[in-house]
Amino acid sequence: MQLSEFDFPFDSSLVALQPVNPRDRARLLLLDRHTDRLVHRRVADLPSLLNPGDLLVVNDTKVLAARLSGIKKPAGTAVEVLFVRDLGSSRWEILTKGTFRIGQVIEFDRQSRAVIVKRDATGTEVIVESSLPVTRFLEERGRMPLPPYIKRAPTQDDRQWYQTVFAKHEGAIAAPTAGLHFTEELFRRLREAAINVVTVTLHVGPGTFKPVTAERIEDHQMGTERFTISEDAVKAIQETKRAGGRVVAVGTTVVRALETVMKEKGELVPTSGESRLFVTPGFQFRVVDALMTNFHLPRTTLLMLVSAFAGIERVRIAYDEAVRERYRVYSYGDAMLII
Repeated sequence: MQLSEFDFPFDSSLVALQPVNPRDRARLLLLDRHTDRLVHRRVADLPSLLNPGDLLVVNDTKVLAARLSGIKKPAGTAVEVLFVRDLGSSRWEILTKGTFRIGQVIEFDRQSRAVIVKRDATGTEVIVESSLPVTRFLEERGRMPLPPYIKRAPTQDDRQWYQTVFAKHEGAIAAPTAGLHFTEELFRRLREAAINVVTVTLHVGPGTFKPVTAERIEDHQMGTERFTISEDAVKAIQETKRAGGRVVAVGTTVVRALETVMKEKGELVPTSGESRLFVTPGFQFRVVDALMTNFHLPRTTLLMLVSAFAGIERVRIAYDEAVRERYRVYSYGDAMLII
C-alpha cells in the first residue's frame, strides 16, 4: 500500500492541549464494523455500550518524566535529552539532537551527567553518572514527554494528566492514550455491569512514533518495544473467549502486545519480550474483538493499525465525521470505540 492512502482528514485547531475533566467526559465515537453505523456518545457510556462478560484489556505502563535539559560540554550548548530505556548498569538509550562524539559529556547539574558511549544510525547510548538512581533523578528533575503537537511546555498538572489511573510499571516515554479516559468511578460502574478488566504491559517507546517515510508502507521497519503478558491476563482472555465475550483492547499498544504473542507463539501464552509488530490492512487479528483508541496523526503506524482493524474506508468516513463534529484529537483528545 502507498503512504499517501493514509492522508486522513486533519484540522490542527482540533488538537487537544489538555484533557477534559473528569476524564470520562471525553466524547466517544462508536463505529460498528458490521452495520457501518456511527454513534456519538461519551466515554462514561462504556458500561451501556459493552456487553456483560466482555473484557477490557488495558496497558498499565507508567510514563517516565523522561525529558531533561542539559549542557553539552565543553561547548556549553543547551541540549534536550529524552531518556528512552534503561539498559542496566547505569547505561541508558537516549534521544537527543545535535552532533556528539564518543566520550562527550552532557551535564545536568554538578552531581549528574551523562557520557556518550554510542552514537550511530542505530541509536545513542550513555553512561549516567549521578548521586541518585536515574529514575529517581528523572522523578525529581524531569519533565513529562508531551508529544510535539501539544505546543506548550509541560506543567506540573501533566504529571497527573499524562498518566493513566492504573499506571504501574515504569518504562514508557509516552502514555497509552486511550487509557487516559478512565476513572476509578468508571471502573466501578464497569464492574457493576459485569464487564471485566485485566492489564498487560507494553512500554511505549520510539517505535510507536517512528515516522513512516517509505512510500510503500510495507518497507517501513518498526522499532522494538518491551511488553509483558501475565498468566492472569492470558487466563482472563481465554475464559472470556470460551464464554462468548469480546476482548476489547484499550489502545493500539494492547493490540500489538496481544497479537505479537499470537503471531509468534501460535497461541496466547504468558510472555515477556519485545514487539516490532507492524499491523497494516490485511492483517489477521486473532485475539482482539473490539478496539478503543484515540484519533491519530495521518501517515502513522497507529492510524494504519486502526485501518487494518476497521477497514480503511470505514475509518476515513469516521475521521471525516469526527472533524465535522469537532472532536478533539490526539493524546489529550476524544476517543473512538470500534466494535
